[in-house]
Amino acid sequence: MLLEWTWTPVEPLNARSMLDAATSAAAKPADQPFVERRRRLSPAALEVVNQKVARAYSPIVIAGFVRLADFVLLSLVGIALYVGYVMPLSGAFSWIYPAEVVAVAIAAVVCFQAADIYQVQLFRGQLRQMTRMISSWSFVFLLFIGISFFAKYGSEISRLWLAAFYFLGLAALMAERLVLRTLVRGWARQGRLDRRTIIVGSDSNGEQLVEALKAQEDSDIHVLGVFDDRNDSRALDTCAGARKLGKVDDIVEFARRTRVDLVLFALPISAETRILEMLKKLWVLPVDIRLSAHTNKLRFRPRSYSYLGEVPTLDVFEAPITDWDLVMKWLFDRVVGSLALLAALPVMGLVALAVKLDSQGPVLFRQKRFGFNNERIDVYKFRSMYHHQADPTASKVVTKNDPRVTRVGRFIRKTSLDELPQLFNVVFSGNLSLVGPRPHAVQGKLQNRLFDEAVDGYFARHRVKPGITGWAQINGWRGEIDNEEKIQKRVEFDLYYIENWSVLLDLYILLKTPISLLTKSENAY
Repeated sequence: MLLEWTWTPVEPLNARSMLDAATSAAAKPADQPFVERRRRLSPAALEVVNQKVARAYSPIVIAGFVRLADFVLLSLVGIALYVGYVMPLSGAFSWIYPAEVVAVAIAAVVCFQAADIYQVQLFRGQLRQMTRMISSWSFVFLLFIGISFFAKYGSEISRLWLAAFYFLGLAALMAERLVLRTLVRGWARQGRLDRRTIIVGSDSNGEQLVEALKAQEDSDIHVLGVFDDRNDSRALDTCAGARKLGKVDDIVEFARRTRVDLVLFALPISAETRILEMLKKLWVLPVDIRLSAHTNKLRFRPRSYSYLGEVPTLDVFEAPITDWDLVMKWLFDRVVGSLALLAALPVMGLVALAVKLDSQGPVLFRQKRFGFNNERIDVYKFRSMYHHQADPTASKVVTKNDPRVTRVGRFIRKTSLDELPQLFNVVFSGNLSLVGPRPHAVQGKLQNRLFDEAVDGYFARHRVKPGITGWAQINGWRGEIDNEEKIQKRVEFDLYYIENWSVLLDLYILLKTPISLLTKSENAY
């Protein structure tokens, strides 16, 4: 699996159809249309937003899979030659040859890494990567022959096997690189390897930055446009061909309607106040945010910079859970989620039966909630309210002894059994994780204010995919939200989780969840 930044969840038709059929009756009588507060974008920004954008592949993950492919390919070639030629002659199996094959394969990957050929830009080409690969593979064999000679193992190794391993291994590597070149070029044409970038600052500094980025060969930077609050002569309508798309306040809405991977400030470090004001607005986005240092006279140590080609930048914020971390979380959700779903099926069957017998209406209930990067997603739950009083937008908070909640509904809400159908979201739809910030309803309110109006930086909790359970929930912050502290604490704990995520933390939260449900359920109605 290649790492994907998913902007529109892809849901298998069979799972989707099954869940839609089970909940279609629930949505009709109680659905209330609501108006989403969306900022109006400029015509230039809308033109970019309306373009079809392919999901991105991570170059880091691609390079990792190529390393694994090299190792597996060379190991298979060497062991196949041993089994097909050497073993029939010797009449017995020996672990010496397979061990030597694995050692050569590992050495080859290390040498390829040292030769710097695990770069996506090199995968697009042919001559340069082939030259480096041939020289590195030859060096590995010369090293192996030298070690065998000094260790006095040379007489025990078949020279024909060694020669065949060298040439067939090289042929296999070259064939693999030709296939990889075709794949990478196709991904590049589709824009899957581009880092979709917006520039903040449309003055002369912004123009110099865009020119520097465009001047680099084999760059993966795709400048979408520039944003600037100024309307005077200092703000240019175009910066080296990149159009001005709007003001800084428009960036959040823009990045939620199309894929943006990087926000790059072209402002000088001396504009500290302006930069801080802008960062307060933009840090809620799941994107990398960097400050360009190409025009700054103040220079730091080279290791203080990260580079976009030859353009030095200073990291301000990094997108959370990316590259291999995202692969690990995806595997964790799919594997552990599938096991949890299988284990929960008998319980889910009993709950479904109880819901059906307790009151009229469908078993499942579908509700619009906030997903990754403020996407609207459908979350599935067991129906806990009377069908004619269902509230799909959660415009009214459920309170203690709420008359809308059924008898079975009170029990399954108290024990969180109503959340079990969300395992379908995890395993099939992929728009929920097992662990993450809980997805709040899009019209969730504290008194008369929406949650994002009540808590500064509320949307920062949507920088990762929401989860069935989370750090806030196992620490007692679940259930009714009837005062400002409860929503503030949830956001605080969610942000802690995002900043400190690990697979072990996810596992700890999952194991702690049943205990939390038994001991910290006083706010769940």
